[in-house]
Amino acid sequence: MDHKKAISILYPAGVWPQSRSLSDTSCHDVGLDSLCEELTKNNKERGIILSVLRTMTDSPETAAYRIGVFTDICAFPEMRGRMITLLDQIQFLNDYGSFKREHDIKSGLWEFMHRLSELNDYISTVEAIMDCLSSCAIQSEGLLALKSYIKEIYEDSLFDQLKKDIQELNADTDSLKSVTIGVNLKKSFEVDSIGLISVNNKEFKSSGILGNFADALSTRQGIRDGNDWNGNYRFHPIQRNSMDLAAESDMLGKFTTAMTNPVMAVSMGTSTVASVPEKDSSAYMTHYFDKEVSQLLSHLVKKLEKILSRYVAFSITSIVDLIPEFLYYVRFAEYMEHLKEKGYHFCTPEVIADPASDGYRMQAKGLYNLKLAASGVVTPSEIVPNDLDFDREHSCYILTGANRGGKTTITQAVGLLYVLAQGGISVPAKSFRFAPVDCIYTHYPADEDKTLDLGRLGEECRRFKEIYSSGTENSLLLLNETFSTTSFEEGYYIARDAVKAILLKNVRTIYNTHMHKLAFDVETLNQEMMDEKGKAASLVAHAEEGNRSFHISVSAPEGKSYAEDIAVKYGVTYDMLKENG
Repeated sequence: MDHKKAISILYPAGVWPQSRSLSDTSCHDVGLDSLCEELTKNNKERGIILSVLRTMTDSPETAAYRIGVFTDICAFPEMRGRMITLLDQIQFLNDYGSFKREHDIKSGLWEFMHRLSELNDYISTVEAIMDCLSSCAIQSEGLLALKSYIKEIYEDSLFDQLKKDIQELNADTDSLKSVTIGVNLKKSFEVDSIGLISVNNKEFKSSGILGNFADALSTRQGIRDGNDWNGNYRFHPIQRNSMDLAAESDMLGKFTTAMTNPVMAVSMGTSTVASVPEKDSSAYMTHYFDKEVSQLLSHLVKKLEKILSRYVAFSITSIVDLIPEFLYYVRFAEYMEHLKEKGYHFCTPEVIADPASDGYRMQAKGLYNLKLAASGVVTPSEIVPNDLDFDREHSCYILTGANRGGKTTITQAVGLLYVLAQGGISVPAKSFRFAPVDCIYTHYPADEDKTLDLGRLGEECRRFKEIYSSGTENSLLLLNETFSTTSFEEGYYIARDAVKAILLKNVRTIYNTHMHKLAFDVETLNQEMMDEKGKAASLVAHAEEGNRSFHISVSAPEGKSYAEDIAVKYGVTYDMLKENG
C-alpha cells in the first residue's frame, strides 16, 4: 500500500486541476472579505477560507466533489465536531512532537519514553478517526476516500505490527523499577569509581534501619565477602574525567563511613539504599542513570527508530494537511445553520457537466444576495428572490433600472453564487444549476487616487482591456457602471464596442449601467454579431407604483434612470424650485 499518496477533501483523487486566482479587487467587489469576517473572528482561519474561495477552477468534477463533502459535513454535526478535535490532536503531534526530528540511537531514556507516548497517541487518534468516519452514513466521494485511506492504515498488517511493537516496548519500559550501582573505594575510603551493575524489574525494599545494617554488615567488621552480583551483569564504569569526583566523594564518603559505623549510620538515618544526592550531584546522577540505562536499551531505541521511519512520517503529514480543509467546510456549515435558524433558505447546487448539450450555463431560481442576510438590514420575509439564466439566448445582460433599485446587489449576488457553489457550499437560492467558471473578473468604478496619471476613463479602459484579455468563454464578467465617468456619447460608443467584444468571446456577463440606450440596442448588437455564440439581452430592475421592488426580469428598458425620482425627493425639479422660489 502506498500511504504517501496525497489525500484531500477539496480535490478528487488528490489531483489539483488548473486554476486561477481571483484578484484582491474582485474578492472585494463580490464581498468575499466581508463574508469571511462573518464566518470567523480568527484571522488565520479567514485566510484559509479566503484562499479556498478565491482559487477558481472550471472543473465540474472538483465542484461536484466539494458539494458532496459539504453535504455530509452539514448532515452529521457530531461527526464534524469530533473530527476537528481529532485533527487538532494530530496537529499538536505534528507541531510539538518528535516525529520530524532526527534522533541519535543513544537518545536518553526519558526522551525514549516520551516518544513511545507520542506513538501511542498517534495510534489512538488514527483509530478514533476511523471510528468517527464509520459511525455515520457518509456518502460523499471525498469523505469515503478519506475513510478508505484511514482504513487502509488501520487494517494494514504493518499497522497491526506497529501496535504490537508499541505494546512490547511499553512492556519493556514499564518493567524498569530500579538500578543497581557499584562503588569502588580507595584505601582512604575516597571514591575510586562508580558503575551501573544492573537494571531491575523490582524495587529495592528495606524493613528498617537495624535490619538494613544487619544485611549490610554480615561479616566481621561489616565488610561483605565478595561483591555478590550475578556474573551475567556487566559493570559500566564511569570515566574518571566524566564526573566531579570531588562532589561525589563527599556524598559517598559519608555513605561508606556510615557503613562501618552503626552509631553514625543511625544518627544520619541512612540505609543500604542510599538516598539520591541533591542539587548538582543529583542532576548528574540522574543524567548518568539515563545514559547508562539507555545503552542497555539501545536495541529498543533502534527498534523505535525503525518503527517511526516505517509507519508514522508518511501519514501524519497527509492527515495534518486535511485540517484547513475540514475547517473550511465546518465554518461554513456552522454559519449556514445560524442563518437557517433565522429563516433564510439555501439549496445544494447542481453541476452542469456539459453545458453545450444541456443548453444552460446557469439556471438560478429564487436567488438573493447573501450579504443582505449577513448585514441584517432586511428580514427573511423582506428578501426579494429573483430568477436568472445564462443560456444560448442570454449570455450578456445589460442591466438597467432605478437608482438604488438593486442593480449592484443582484450583480454581486451572481458572483457570490458562483464562488460558493464552486467551493462546494450551499447557495442562497431555491435552486441553482451551473457550469463552473475558470475565474470571475469585476470592473467597478475606479478610485480617484488610482486615476491621477490616466484619468478615470483612461484607467477604466486600461483595466477593461486587461480583464478582457485574461477572460475566456468559461469566465464570468461583472461590470458596474463601466465607462460612465465620461460624457454619455463617449461612454456609450466605448461601451457598445466592449459589448460586441464580449459577445465575440461569449463570456457570461452582467453589465450594470445607466446607459439605457445600450440596453435598447441589444437587438441591433445581436444582429451585428449574429455569427457569434454570444447573445445580449436587456435585464431590468423594476419599480412598481414608484417604489423599488428589487425584482428583475428580462424585458425592454424602462427608458429613464430615475434621476427624476431623486430630484423630486430633494425638491430640485424646475416646478418645485419655481414654487418654492
